Amino acid sequence: MKVSDISKDGNFTLLTPTVSLDKDVDKLFCCDLLSIAMGKAPSGSCWVTVMSNVNTLAVATLTDVSCIVLAEGVTMDDTLKAKAASEDVAVFTTELPIYDAAKLIDSLR
Repeated sequence: MKVSDISKDGNFTLLTPTVSLDKDVDKLFCCDLLSIAMGKAPSGSCWVTVMSNVNTLAVATLTDVSCIVLAEGVTMDDTLKAKAASEDVAVFTTELPIYDAAKLIDSLR
């Protein structure tokens, strides 16, 4: 599956429209603790979380996840969106709870 497949589903809104959506999504990863995510987020995964801050972007870049999905209606301010775009990190938001978002993304694979 590609990141672009997530963008085609109406439950997810892309917050970083200028980034590449060609990355492969090989796994799902759900975690809200940045220290755990830093050590365990698989490269090429879709990270589903409610953490929306500059440290989330840093961990995503460090672990080379393919994209971030912010669940529960969490979003980003314009400064953080610009930072995500500059790091080429695709970030989506959804109203779905973390579990439901992950299940839906898994069904797209």
